[in-house]
Amino acid sequence: MDLFSRAIQNFSALPVMESWNDALSIFRRAASGKPSHWLIPVHVCEAVGGSREQAISAMLAIGCAHAGILLIDDMLDNDPRGDYHHLGMPATSNLAAAFQSAAIIAASRCASAPSDRLLAVTDFNEMFRLTAWGQFLDSQTPADEDAYWQIVKTKSSPFFGAAYLAGALAGGGTEDVARQLEKVGCLYGEMVQIHDDVHDSMETPANPDWIQGRSPLPILFASQVKHPKRARFLRLNKHISEPEALEEAQEILIQCGAVSYCIAQLIRIHHEAEELVNSIPLANPAPLVALLDEVIAPVNELLKAG
Repeated sequence: MDLFSRAIQNFSALPVMESWNDALSIFRRAASGKPSHWLIPVHVCEAVGGSREQAISAMLAIGCAHAGILLIDDMLDNDPRGDYHHLGMPATSNLAAAFQSAAIIAASRCASAPSDRLLAVTDFNEMFRLTAWGQFLDSQTPADEDAYWQIVKTKSSPFFGAAYLAGALAGGGTEDVARQLEKVGCLYGEMVQIHDDVHDSMETPANPDWIQGRSPLPILFASQVKHPKRARFLRLNKHISEPEALEEAQEILIQCGAVSYCIAQLIRIHHEAEELVNSIPLANPAPLVALLDEVIAPVNELLKAG
């Protein structure tokens, strides 16, 4: 049985969840896509010297957290694919809360030592609090780059930090090592967010970020930084649902340096995370290096092509 099947099996055994058909359906569907984020605790567990088997509860914890966060994100983004369209917002909100509770239960089982279990539970609870704050800030739309980074460090980074910490504890890592790896996870989360921002900004048809007037890093850069086509970009933004306007606006993102700036930030954070991994005593750092390299790979390919 693969790890995702094990996660489904363990989720189905949780109190209440075994008879909550909507929750089971959502979790099974999410697991069937084998999201790479769910495997982060497994890779971290192996990096500190643990086995994949030891990481099952940590993987379940991050899978439940991920499922709950996505339910909320879909409602905030008015995503047409969101489950709330057929379940209704009240039911979806209850499901999101239930997934958070399930994540904390799973986190409490990810280590053997009581102190490590308490640390995992506390960390997940803090992650949910920060994520909620970050989602609130994001709904206000950042006015400048300082506001953008505050959102990234609250909405995006804590989830990945918790995934790294849980994996480290599952593998028998010390609290100090787990805390250091949590920092690596937060940096990894920053990279993922910037990567997603660039992808979403260049997507066609216009991504909800454009439609709803949000400001991922490339759009924020093009809107705030003084450049020859800034006024034109702001005008295009008002008609971004039109394919021609979107195409021209995306071209401006490239011409004005917005995409290049995002690439520079990705390289900077990757270097910082890589140095931190190298400073931590690990049984096998290769899985963590591979995680970081996977996010930076598109940048490296782009630079090679240039």
